[in-house]
Amino acid sequence: MSVSPSAASAPASAGSTAASGARTPTQAELLDFVRRTAADAELIASLPLDPEGRTWVRLEGPGGSEAWLIGWPPGTGTGWHDHAESVGAFLTASGELKENSLVARLPTDGWKTLELNEGIDRERRLSAGKGRSFGQHHVHEVLNESTEEHAVSVHAYYPPLPRISRYSRTGQVLRLEQVERPEDWQ
Repeated sequence: MSVSPSAASAPASAGSTAASGARTPTQAELLDFVRRTAADAELIASLPLDPEGRTWVRLEGPGGSEAWLIGWPPGTGTGWHDHAESVGAFLTASGELKENSLVARLPTDGWKTLELNEGIDRERRLSAGKGRSFGQHHVHEVLNESTEEHAVSVHAYYPPLPRISRYSRTGQVLRLEQVERPEDWQ
């Protein structure tokens, strides 16, 4: 995994003024932001791509949100994780990503292992220009299943990520493996 030390600035979402205290960005505004940012061909092309590990650059998101431009080499993914209390949106700018997600809300604290019910898995294929928003405690994994092509995506979260819980999954059993804090990935 490599990290690009530079930060890029993308346009802020009109009407989102959380930084000045007026209001916070909605899921729809975050999705609009990632859509507009992904359409910036020069920004997308500026991301350094590593053949083996994901790369990322932090962006200035709307209304005090946290945003990222992420490069995905062929065959890479995030593993199962959540974004705690943050809502978010992401969109594929180039290539194709697959998102596996759970449609059931999980307990937020106090568990290490859960047996998941049948029928709660969802799969989405997000080609270039396709994205989605999600609510708090959304559990998913994102993958670039291509064997040849990099993918690039734009992500935004509000409030800025307080933590990410990482999980392992075997069949219908989901196990909490670790909790990461912002200092672990910035």
